[in-house]
Amino acid sequence: MIVKAMSYDSFKNITFSQLEGLIALIEQGSFTKASERLFISQSALTKQILNLENAVGAKLINRSVNGVTLTPEGRLLYDYAKKVFRLREETKSRLKDLKSRTGGKIFIATSNNPGTYILPRLLSEFRKRYPEILIQISMSGSDEVIQNILDNQGEIGFVGEKVNHKKIVSFPLWKDELVLVAPTESVFLEKRVIDGEMLQRLPLIMREYGSGTRKLIETSLERDLGIRLSKLNVVCEMGSAEAVKEAVAAGLGVSFISIFALKSELSRGLFCTLELKGCSMERYFYLIYKKNIPLQEYHKLFIEFVKLYKVF
Repeated sequence: MIVKAMSYDSFKNITFSQLEGLIALIEQGSFTKASERLFISQSALTKQILNLENAVGAKLINRSVNGVTLTPEGRLLYDYAKKVFRLREETKSRLKDLKSRTGGKIFIATSNNPGTYILPRLLSEFRKRYPEILIQISMSGSDEVIQNILDNQGEIGFVGEKVNHKKIVSFPLWKDELVLVAPTESVFLEKRVIDGEMLQRLPLIMREYGSGTRKLIETSLERDLGIRLSKLNVVCEMGSAEAVKEAVAAGLGVSFISIFALKSELSRGLFCTLELKGCSMERYFYLIYKKNIPLQEYHKLFIEFVKLYKVF
């Protein structure tokens, strides 16, 4: 085989494919195995190696019955080719990291409970790791959060219910439980364990229509106790867990509140919990986002961070 002398013009025509072919050939030990690894024909690989030899103006490999070996020129080029590919991967990784860390702003739509009691600490931890990624949050009821995601008013959402919608991805995150609470010195209570009949007599403070908490209360009471909302003594409806807690503390009534919202009050003995016999109110908070929309790297970083985040 005649190899042309190297010139600058021919050397600059060396391609990644040719270098990749040389690396595969040496690592696999034969043209057959190397071409299989690269998903090309043996003739195409042979042509790549020949063009590479012509580009550098030197023979690069020796063939024998035992396979292929490198000439001194081949060894030099092979070593540099490996460095080139390592640098390419490092550059790719650095660019990906740079893209994920620069100019990113995430628009979050969240329902009140995760937005008030979980996201502040989560976002603090996230920003320590990715300070260049900015966050903008809007809070509303779960129904409005879902609609905001569908209308592209929010990119990532958090709600207190599973979303069964063909255009939305819904991922369960943190388990929650609604607890029936009253003031520790309550004028309403004679017992700490009550049944459905007693519940219907108590003044009840409810969350607003469209909230995931309200939906869970309604479905759980009807499923477990056969009690509809219309049978309850609802004295007030409020738009956040904080407002509900203030109303309970003021003696307006009792209420079902997320355990995430009660840590401070229960630890300080401000509220007492009541057991409602035969009824369980458990759920998950969900991460949601719209299907088939292009997620930037900073969105993906945030989603993966959220999925791994431990609340307690």
